[in-house]
Amino acid sequence: MALYGASTEYVLHSLLWLVDTKEPLSSLDLADLQEIPSAFMAKLLPKLEKAGILHASEGMKGGYVLAKPAWEISVLSVVDAIEGRKSLFNCQEIRGRCALYSEGPPRWATQGVCGIHAAMLRAEQAMREELAKTTLADLSDIVRKKAPSQFLDEAQSWFGNRVKTRREGSVRKNKILKKSVNNKELP
Repeated sequence: MALYGASTEYVLHSLLWLVDTKEPLSSLDLADLQEIPSAFMAKLLPKLEKAGILHASEGMKGGYVLAKPAWEISVLSVVDAIEGRKSLFNCQEIRGRCALYSEGPPRWATQGVCGIHAAMLRAEQAMREELAKTTLADLSDIVRKKAPSQFLDEAQSWFGNRVKTRREGSVRKNKILKKSVNNKELP
C-alpha cells in the first residue's frame, strides 16, 4: 500500500501546468487535460488554496494560479496540504509483548526507542527532507527538459481554447455532446 495516494499525484501533475501559466486555469480544465475525475480535482484544489499554495478567482475568467513562485513551493508542502502529515510507520511496541515475559516485559526489552521504530523514523525524516528540498520549479524543469516544445505549446493552446470556450459557456456543452456521441444517445 502506498503512503501517498492518487490525490497527491493528481495535484502535483496539475500544479506543474500552473507553473508557466499567466491566466487562471479551472479545476475542470486541469482535470480534463489529464483525464482525472473533475469532481475529485474540485475537492483537492481548495486544500491547496487553504495552505497558501494556490490563489483562486471566481467567475468565467476564474480558476487557480500559484499563490507564490514555483521555487518557493516544496513538494512536501503540497503533500502535507493534501494528505496531512502521515507517519511512515506506526510502532505497535511489539518488543514489550513476548510469551516468555511471565511478569510483563523486563526493563531492558522496552528501554529507549525501539530499534525498528528508530530506523523507520530516520527513513521518514530522509524522505521529508528530500520532499522539502524539491520544489515545483525543480519538477517543472524536469518536464520541460523531457517534453518536446511542440507538446508544451499544444498544451498551452489547449488551455487557451478552453478559457475561450469557458467564457462562451461551451466547455460543459461540448463535454456533454461528446459523451452523448460516445454513448450513442443521439437520435
